Amino acid sequence: METVINMEALINMVLLTLLALITLGIIRVRNLFAVVVLTGAYSFLMASVMIVLDAVDVAMTEASVGAGISTVLALSALYLTKTEEAPPRYTAALPLFVVIGTGAVLIYGTYGLPHFGMADTPMNTGVGADYLARNYQETGVPNVVTSVLASYRGFDTLGETTVIFTAGIGVLLLLKRFRQEG
Repeated sequence: METVINMEALINMVLLTLLALITLGIIRVRNLFAVVVLTGAYSFLMASVMIVLDAVDVAMTEASVGAGISTVLALSALYLTKTEEAPPRYTAALPLFVVIGTGAVLIYGTYGLPHFGMADTPMNTGVGADYLARNYQETGVPNVVTSVLASYRGFDTLGETTVIFTAGIGVLLLLKRFRQEG
């Protein structure tokens, strides 16, 4: 059992290291085609992280929307524009200030949250406790989120997937029409 946990930790470390390297690549590259490809690779690796964490539903959504549809839409938009990013005209001081300020506000907002793992929080006293108690016996799925989305809310999840797929097809058709008219 300990070997499995160590192997899982090693896989997570490798995937997270690759995610960090791809992030640095996205920041440094000036060619927009390379940015789109790296973003698709980032989404694929993020889906792999979700699989390792037993969140298959999130992994499938990330793979289809993040690595699939978003990459196709970005490549389609890139086809209609230039492939090289324009050199920045201003310093990065204002965006850096906005990012640091937003991060500080988000961190400050976490101080009002209950401590992690406390049993008497609102999210642990509602229907969630019932799902946790009967999840594995009824579904056989170790991940509670996956079992709720796939077993208890299967038709709802199928409907959401259909809506996302239909929206993606609609955008692709609009881009094709724009390309033919242009």
